[in-house]
Amino acid sequence: MSADRFPAALPPSMPQFPQHAGRRLARWVLTLAGWRLTGTIPDLPRAVMIGAPHSSWWDGVWGLLMKVAIGADVSFMAKRELFVGPLGWVLRKLGGIPIERSATHGLVEQMAARLREQPKLWVGIAPEGTRKRVAKWKSGFWHIARAAGVPIVPIHFHYPERTIGFGPPLMPGEDMDADIAALRAYYAPFRGKHRGVD
Repeated sequence: MSADRFPAALPPSMPQFPQHAGRRLARWVLTLAGWRLTGTIPDLPRAVMIGAPHSSWWDGVWGLLMKVAIGADVSFMAKRELFVGPLGWVLRKLGGIPIERSATHGLVEQMAARLREQPKLWVGIAPEGTRKRVAKWKSGFWHIARAAGVPIVPIHFHYPERTIGFGPPLMPGEDMDADIAALRAYYAPFRGKHRGVD
């Protein structure tokens, strides 16, 4: 296994799991499939992490494997329909938070409160909200980060080179549209399994 595919250690402030056999297995699978991690993981105790382009259910598979491989204790929001049977149990064990997409009232404040109250917490969200091509991102991630006073950390899926990469954190300011435009610009060079971010 190539050591440069994964960081030797995570930044001390980032929430993380202890070493276990699952980490070695996840690293083996990712290495076999040719995936590696790029960029610099920011040393932050709390953050909203966004992942794009999200064009395939494989994004979740590779993303969760990478999370386990590096030992990152990152919670993530996903549609409630996924949390059934054995898959639901696995997703919860991996930090999944079921979301009812048709009833988002209060969700922003609930998630922001979690971030404010816990000393270490990263929450992952797909800003596109779907695997389909969208002209406009959902803005919930920005509102959560803004209300909690935490940075937004972009990560990208780039299938041509089989990389999952960290971009520079962005602290949400007064202008939501400008912040989202800057984040979308970061994603411009990257291509998911079926498309990029327009």
